[in-house]
Parts: sequence; C-alpha cells; structure tokens
Amino acid sequence: MASSTKMPPVTGPVRQARLGPKIREATLADHRQIAALESRYGLAAKNYEEWTHLHLSNPLQSERNGGWPIGWVIEGDDKQIVGSVGNIPLSYEFEGRKVLAVTGRGLVAEPAYRSMSLVLLDHLMNQPGVELFLTNAITPASAPTFGALACLPVPVGRWDQSAFWITRYKGFFQGFLAMKNLPWAKPLRYPLAAMAFLKDKLANSRPRAGAVEVKAYTGFDDRFDEFWGALKENNPRMLLADRSRAVLAWHFEHGLRKNHVWIATVMDGARVAAYAIFDRRDNAILRLRRVRLVDFQSLDGTTTLLSPILSWALRKCRDENIHMLEDVGQWLDEGDLIANSAPYRRKLSTWTYMYRANNPELAASLQERCAWSPTLFDASASL
Repeated sequence: MASSTKMPPVTGPVRQARLGPKIREATLADHRQIAALESRYGLAAKNYEEWTHLHLSNPLQSERNGGWPIGWVIEGDDKQIVGSVGNIPLSYEFEGRKVLAVTGRGLVAEPAYRSMSLVLLDHLMNQPGVELFLTNAITPASAPTFGALACLPVPVGRWDQSAFWITRYKGFFQGFLAMKNLPWAKPLRYPLAAMAFLKDKLANSRPRAGAVEVKAYTGFDDRFDEFWGALKENNPRMLLADRSRAVLAWHFEHGLRKNHVWIATVMDGARVAAYAIFDRRDNAILRLRRVRLVDFQSLDGTTTLLSPILSWALRKCRDENIHMLEDVGQWLDEGDLIANSAPYRRKLSTWTYMYRANNPELAASLQERCAWSPTLFDASASL
C-alpha cells in the first residue's frame, strides 16, 4: 500500500490565480458599462433605446440565422468592461451582386488594455462571410491600429479635410474664439463676423438655386426604393451602400425623430431625381450649431442638382440659427462643386476613411478610383 503524505496546514489567505482580461461577445446587459467607457474617452454614447435599435433593428440582423453579434468587449479580472467595439453589418452592391460589409462603432479601451484593440478589430473584420471592412470615423489615436491591420485609405475624396460655409457669423466666431480661449473673445467676434460676411458677399461663390424646386421630406417612402433600384442599375461598377427605404429608415430613425436630420429632394415628375441628407452635429462645448452634408445621390451621376440643394440648406441653416454648414471628405477634389464654392476649409487631425477587402478579387477592383463614391452615409460616421 502506498504511504500517504500529510499536507502542511494553510497559514495564510488562499490567493486565486489571476486569469487576466478576456474578450467575449457583448450583450444587451453591457450597455451601461459600454456607454460609460465611451463617454469617459470622448465618444458620443447612445442611450439604451438608440443603442438597441442600432443593433437589433438593422435589416441584416433578421437575415442571418441566430443574428449577428452586437459587438465584443474586453472584460477585466473584476468583470468590469475595459474595452469594446460595436459590430454593424452592412449590405453593399457591386458589379450586380451583394457584398457583405461590416463596420465598427465606438472602438475604445482603457489605456492599460489598448494593445488588445487589435484583437477586438480582428473579431470584427474576420467574421465568416464578410468581404469588406469600412470605417470613416478614424481618430488620431486609432489610426495606427487600423494601419497595422492592412487597412487602406479610400482613393477618392479628401478625408483629412472639411469645407464649410458660415451661416450665422456672430455665433460662429463666438464659438471659434472660445476654442482659442482668448480673454477678449466676446468683443472681437463682432469685427471678425463683419469682415467674414463682407468677404463672402464679395466672393459671391455660394451655390446657385436656379429654377429647380427643392422639396423637404420628413421620412422615406416607396419613391426611395424606386430611386435605389435605378441608382444600382445606373452604376453597376460602383461600390454602393444599400440605400433602400428600409435601410434609410433604420439608419436615420432617431435623427428624424429628434428633427436632427433633413431630407432634401429634387423631383422629376413623380419620381426622385436626386436627394441629399443632412444631419445636426453640434459642438456643445463651444456652443457651435453645425449641420453636415451626409449624403448626395443623383440618377444622372452628376452634382448638377447638388447646387440648388446646397442653396436650400444654406437658407434653412440661416432660418434655424445654425452657425455653419459643413461637408467632410467628398466633393473636395480639385474642380468639384464644393471645392469650388465653399469659402472655408479646415484640416482634420487624421485621414478618417479607410477600408480592407478580404476578397482578393474585390480588393483588386477597389484599387480603381471609378469604383468609389464614398460619403458619410457609409460605415458608422452618421450612425
């Protein structure tokens, strides 16, 4: 019989082995911690209703057996969430077929865990069946991470710049000078506003309304499905995000409910010939009221009808006491309409729009400039 050995008595507290952080799929119960983490690092956190709508009402969610993960989180030893990224599948059209794409929203991590951001993005980009990853909300802090994962800048547009019009001069310069933290900011706004107004008046380069009537919509109806069908047919060699009525309604539902989204159309009889979508993106710290051009599409493929729509938007900004109308990235190449007509430019802190194609054939096609028509409707910038 084998002899037994007596273990010495335990004289101190028993220590459990540290397991280290782990990555798991996010759940709806994680919202409070994810929102707090996003807010802590300057991201725009959504409330629970908007957050669940974004993930659960996505038209692609019901098309996949078992649904899509809503994202992934990094969980520390104490079960606290120390990093996260949201998962948003998107449908695109290219060369007559559907392309399954994905984008992330709210990539964030506590400083001690930021090296694990690569693993979060790996989960996001390499989901089964996903051919394309897109992101147009890159920050200087996240740019090296996307570069390390072989993401490429989109070859069309100036996604490190924006162009804008001032529509309420005093309010704009009050916010601008507050950003500079100048003690004499308040009295200085008046002469600066007067000079800018005179400069813009003399330049006379604002978009022309012409004889075209621009109609405002408060939602999306069957005419947008008809428009989307024609847009696909007219541009088979261009990568286009799904702009069906169902997708547009999902994408902009909460913005429309808050009156933070404007829909402007030009009609050709009973059908839509062109439309643009604008959204409110105020800077609360500077008390700067701002509207952005999110998307513009036309059936003839030109920006001819963008000019009267921009003229309409500028009038609406002035009427509603909005300080500036801004366009980011697109239509800023030399000779483009907005490049020629917007009087002001600002440099962004990094190139904000990158992509990675997992399908080699798709990757080769997307090297061509003619395959692209990127806007802020793509990916997550306007979600």
